Amino acid sequence: MYNLIKKILFRFPPESIHYQVMNGLQVLHRLPLGKNILHSFCQPKSQGLERQLWGLTFKNPVGLAAGFDKDARFTDELASLGFGFVEIGTVTPVSQPGNDQPRLFRLPADQALINRMGFNNGGAIAAAKRLQKRKSNIIIGGNIGKNKVTPNEEAISDYEKCFHALFDVVDYFVVNVSSPNTPNLRALQEKEPLKQLLHHLQTINSQKSKPKPILLKIAPDLTTSQLDDIIEIVQETKLAGIVATNTTIDRSNLQTPAAEVEAIGAGGLSGLPVKDKATAVIRYIHKHTDGTVPIIAVGGIFTAADAQEKLDAGASLVQVYTGFIYEGPTIVKKICDGLKRN
Repeated sequence: MYNLIKKILFRFPPESIHYQVMNGLQVLHRLPLGKNILHSFCQPKSQGLERQLWGLTFKNPVGLAAGFDKDARFTDELASLGFGFVEIGTVTPVSQPGNDQPRLFRLPADQALINRMGFNNGGAIAAAKRLQKRKSNIIIGGNIGKNKVTPNEEAISDYEKCFHALFDVVDYFVVNVSSPNTPNLRALQEKEPLKQLLHHLQTINSQKSKPKPILLKIAPDLTTSQLDDIIEIVQETKLAGIVATNTTIDRSNLQTPAAEVEAIGAGGLSGLPVKDKATAVIRYIHKHTDGTVPIIAVGGIFTAADAQEKLDAGASLVQVYTGFIYEGPTIVKKICDGLKRN
């Protein structure tokens, strides 16, 4: 059924149809029997998939990656689709429109997306107000970043503002320094700037009566020496874990014609082409930390087998984004049921 629906949806521009579909889901969710319908079709039936991590209980290991619900507008609806957790954002201290449209592109031949959204969002305070009103108890991650106009030398201040704004309404934080769509942002992954940023956030966190887990989201394009630096910093700053990985800037081995890819231009590539890269990063981190650093896996997860591959590589939880677009609203149910059978 979804394959037919997808053919229709894919006739429309990706960004506009995203909001039309989610607004429609919101309307359905508010109808007297709407939530029951969603639960019936989308909620996993398998039991025993709970995960305990950071003092939190995840009802299942399948979450929604940041970027899909940037402004925390649809957390209750997404909870009804069966997700074990939802990561909102990336949010910035001040609202910003992001990059010029079009900025989201489908590559169906590769089951992939290219985006250069540029942290379009309504700001951390607006997202926090929405989260205060949510009705579900789904675990929420807050993915935080800096505004485009903020120079890297002042980035710490932006992350701190987001941290304070979201602290009371999220269950964990993810520091995003790995998006390729904000100029110079990935420079913050370098050893000294990253160490300063994470030390600062952990200092603020330690002053709270109940500190929240802080994770770092990294790119799939890091060298082994850069990964070694990341591991050293994460261990030194006692971070709660790593989200691996963000989108890639690599365009090799795509099935989509090169001219079409070149015409799309800059942006981060997600979906199946990132699958092996992400798994390799996860396996490397898990091996070189002796499994002591929890990992949330992202990248090319479409099926239960894809999720199991990430878990076998060392991940504790998984997230979907592009797979959700291509597989539809029953993806969590299918993955969870498949994991349970395995």
